[in-house]
Amino acid sequence: MTTYSHISVLQDEAVAELQPVDGGLYLDGTFGGGGYSRAILERAACSLYAIDRDPDAVARGDALSVAYPGRFEIMAGRIGELTNLLEARKVDALDGAVFDLGVSSYQIDDPSRGFSFRMDGPLDMRMGRDGRDAAEIVNLCPESDLADILFKYGDEKAARRIAKAVVERRKIQRFATTADLAGVIRSVVRPDKSGIDPATRSFQALRIAVNEELTDIEAALEQAAALLKPGGRLVVVSFHSLEDRIVKHFFAERAGRMPAASRHDPAGLALASAPLFKLVKKSPVLPGLAEIRANPRARSAKLRAIERLAA
Repeated sequence: MTTYSHISVLQDEAVAELQPVDGGLYLDGTFGGGGYSRAILERAACSLYAIDRDPDAVARGDALSVAYPGRFEIMAGRIGELTNLLEARKVDALDGAVFDLGVSSYQIDDPSRGFSFRMDGPLDMRMGRDGRDAAEIVNLCPESDLADILFKYGDEKAARRIAKAVVERRKIQRFATTADLAGVIRSVVRPDKSGIDPATRSFQALRIAVNEELTDIEAALEQAAALLKPGGRLVVVSFHSLEDRIVKHFFAERAGRMPAASRHDPAGLALASAPLFKLVKKSPVLPGLAEIRANPRARSAKLRAIERLAA
């Protein structure tokens, strides 16, 4: 059986910012390979709940349940459902939460999951095992909708050209594999000076659309922040600009760091309420050169954190 590995990005930095303490209750919202969860449980004699929508990840979590009896439980579900998942376990407050956003190396490196254009596999891209897959979007979406997905979620400037090529090809034969789709994209988009594969942005866009990742992130941030106790921290590691923009804006808003309204705007006359959170650091924490050399996938990572203030 083929085995895959996952290296948790900015793991030490994330746990340091989370500041787990003995007796605390924490959430790892994106279990993946379990690196964050294990590090948190090793750092303090605390309890931890983890979430993952991938059945394979949930199965991996069973080993931690054995290693840390009574201290760890993994829950199957989406991060945007974290309030309901925790309420079912009588949890209504947390001492901290951490999210490592995006797709895991387990998923990328397994051709059968269909996330990568570097290895041929079914055109799937689902982090879980339910809902529509990438093949459904590619084969059934109207051309204009497909172009919008590629542009909105992948910042693909050639979105309309790619969408047109995809629609023309699927009239002849439906898309079923990652290599097939990547080949069509490469036929209409030339490599640029960055050396990034022409299929990169389109595959990112399809993955985000398939898994509804951005709406899930927005919901998860709202819910996790609402559950934090005073002094509790929310730590998030993001990997591309769409994720980081959501996190940065949410944190700035909650910490009262958004630009003031214009004096000509009636909203500017309203008394601003005192912020309930503070930024742990003004700038994001970035991976060092040693980590990037050891794990090139870490190069785009950014870590941000906020702390709940006393009520």
